[in-house]
Amino acid sequence: MGNILIAFNNVWKTYQMGEVQVNALKAVSVKFRKGEFAAIVGPSGSGKSTMMNLVGCLDTPTKGEIFLKGRNIAWLEESDLAALRGRTIGFVFQQYNLIPGMTALENVLLPLEIQEIDDTVAEKRARKLLSLVGLSDKIQHKPSQLSGGQQQRVSIARALACNPEIILADEPTGALDSVTGTELLVMLYRLWKEEGKTIVMVTHNLNLARYASRHIELKDGKIVKDEMNEEILDPKKTIT
Repeated sequence: MGNILIAFNNVWKTYQMGEVQVNALKAVSVKFRKGEFAAIVGPSGSGKSTMMNLVGCLDTPTKGEIFLKGRNIAWLEESDLAALRGRTIGFVFQQYNLIPGMTALENVLLPLEIQEIDDTVAEKRARKLLSLVGLSDKIQHKPSQLSGGQQQRVSIARALACNPEIILADEPTGALDSVTGTELLVMLYRLWKEEGKTIVMVTHNLNLARYASRHIELKDGKIVKDEMNEEILDPKKTIT
């Protein structure tokens, strides 16, 4: 599989809605390679959220196969899949998903504790990541004491905690104002360009997709377009 991190082979996802079967994804075959910045775009109801859950190995297909680093996720025990997912993929959600009763530091420490990283090593790494996202002075603040942009930065630090190869961003700027959203894009862009992370971003915003190196467009559960972006925008140049 070489540099292919995630591969879909003829993937279908079907949901039972009462008497009706709904095909959220239909015969999707796609590969995500190391070092890409891919944007999955499409209107509401096109299958983006379903695809996001499957790319993140949070769900399994109804038909077809999904491989994470060459391993068929359907063949893995849930505990093995959770461990592989925890090491390989970092999640950035639109709603941040921080734990309200925990400080920024404790939120970032959480995935490291789940992976049973030594406490001293874990705390050093968590502090370093919060510094990387510009929150050294906010480590003891709880989410309610932080702005939306700061909460999203804690979310990014947490996503990076286990040094994953893939950052999965689900509408990452959806809850942010345009300036803060652009700052977040600068951070994702830097992680891609300078840290060599693979970024997969789901968005309905076609302007955001212009920062990605590849566009995958979904419509009615099918991929209708998959092409490289010849004119990648640099978010650092769009901040005035």
